[in-house]
Amino acid sequence: MNDRDFPFQLKTAVWKITLACCFRCAYCGSRGGKARENELTTAECLDVARQLAEMGCRRVSLIGGEVFMRADWSEIAGALTSRGVKVCIITNGFTMSPPVVGRLKQVCVESVAVSIDGVREIHDAYRQRGSYDSALQTLQTAAAAGIPVSVITSLRSDNAPLLSQLYHELKSLPLFAWQIQACSPMGSANDNGVSVAFDAKEVIRFVAETAPKAPFAVGIADNIGYYTPEEGRLRGAPNACFEGCSAGLTTLGIDSAGNVRGCESMYDERFIEGNLRERTLAEIWTDPNAFAYNRRFTAELLTGACKACPHGEICAAGCRSYNYFTTGKLYENCLCANC
Repeated sequence: MNDRDFPFQLKTAVWKITLACCFRCAYCGSRGGKARENELTTAECLDVARQLAEMGCRRVSLIGGEVFMRADWSEIAGALTSRGVKVCIITNGFTMSPPVVGRLKQVCVESVAVSIDGVREIHDAYRQRGSYDSALQTLQTAAAAGIPVSVITSLRSDNAPLLSQLYHELKSLPLFAWQIQACSPMGSANDNGVSVAFDAKEVIRFVAETAPKAPFAVGIADNIGYYTPEEGRLRGAPNACFEGCSAGLTTLGIDSAGNVRGCESMYDERFIEGNLRERTLAEIWTDPNAFAYNRRFTAELLTGACKACPHGEICAAGCRSYNYFTTGKLYENCLCANC
């Protein structure tokens, strides 16, 4: 069978190319800080890039750790963009420099997203002093070089109530988008007992009120929602709506050691479908037993309030990863604004 004829077509991927990082954030889902001893070599990464392109993957987000702490990051990005794959880099914004900007331009990176947790006091408390100002400078530097920039904010108990304050500081920056998402209690967040609970309805209200007047797009990620009257505005288009977790259906995650998951936020060994040192990406993707939690989903699997929800068959209980790390159940969502 031709891979392009397979019923589940790979469109996007998130690739964690290293765990090395200049921070050890208390809520880091992948416990970043030190590179794995068995991270993929440059040659192996270039081959993975080839495989992604040959499978028709359209866009890859490179993440870490911190992407720029891997010396060959631009070779990896270039191996993708030279094959027509769009590349976004997600960074903490602490290691940006003129040479890095030059390489971003050289390999035609589509955009750069900088993680900003909140206003200066909140952001620096979880990283290090000066990291907030460095992040803002990175946004300015990249934008001045003609690279589109955006911000990603992961919500916890401490920063969710301060979104309006953060917006006040972000609105003067040259952003094209601001993505707001829920921080999942996995990895270091779980280890450190970080409180991640927040009022989803209040966040939705904030986005619904802010998006129409903001000088950039403001939206909510797939782990907050769902199906409120504001749904279209939250998803970026009047008639848009969340259509279920895409892990293993149109997207996948790859970690720095070559493990493949349906989503890189499903950071648990039970979700590893194979390793790229043992099987090709096509073999893993087209395995009839792979990604069964989504490929074999039926509404009968829903539990809790999701079981009785009229949107359950389409929504499929929202973000599979967030469900697992908050409730231990794949098909029951605790952050749905309709509950």
